[in-house]
Amino acid sequence: MQISHMIRFQTKAITGAIQIGILLLSAFLVPAVVAGEAYVEGVHYQAISVPVSTGLPDVVEVVEVFGYLCIHCYSFDPMLGRWEKTKPAGVDFKRVPAVFSADWSLLAQAFYTAETLGVGAKMHEPLFEAIHIDRLNLRDEQVLASLFSEHGGITNADFAEAFSAFSVKSRVSQASAKSRAYGVTGVPTMVVNGKYRVDGQMAGSNEDMLKVVDFLVAKEQAGL
Repeated sequence: MQISHMIRFQTKAITGAIQIGILLLSAFLVPAVVAGEAYVEGVHYQAISVPVSTGLPDVVEVVEVFGYLCIHCYSFDPMLGRWEKTKPAGVDFKRVPAVFSADWSLLAQAFYTAETLGVGAKMHEPLFEAIHIDRLNLRDEQVLASLFSEHGGITNADFAEAFSAFSVKSRVSQASAKSRAYGVTGVPTMVVNGKYRVDGQMAGSNEDMLKVVDFLVAKEQAGL
């Protein structure tokens, strides 16, 4: 009887210890689930220390910071295009070219030239392909002009005027300043409502980056 009693006592003690262990382990492993969150700040995304105002109080702004010279941006672009077509309601999406060097600045200038001339959508993919598929030298302004003529129907004169415009160069400077304010050090990077920065490394992959973006959009929309 004494042996049986001791076995039952030890069994209860072990069971109780296991239950306590499970509770403690759960507290450390699933804080995000307890908080109702699928992604964790500092792990899957980063809060921007000084939020950048979007000027859009009633919608959530989503920005892709990218560069035409970036092969990862080129590979990510089709995924982003599909996301853009099915993005949540109440989301304002835009692209901001990164400016890491003179060559990046030149292609940011081409990006804003296309927007100024109303052919941003027409020129976006051709600019990527000119670099990564056709290996064209886009430092040559005449090569750029020919590209705009072929894919955007823009005359050389109109291209030259827009490309050298102060307004376009000013937008390049603004893009550079905005990237610094976001704390971007690599591309592609997504920024949600000027508050959160997400990249493929933090999210796990570029495809997962869009899932984190959707999560942050929902988070922001819940607070509007």
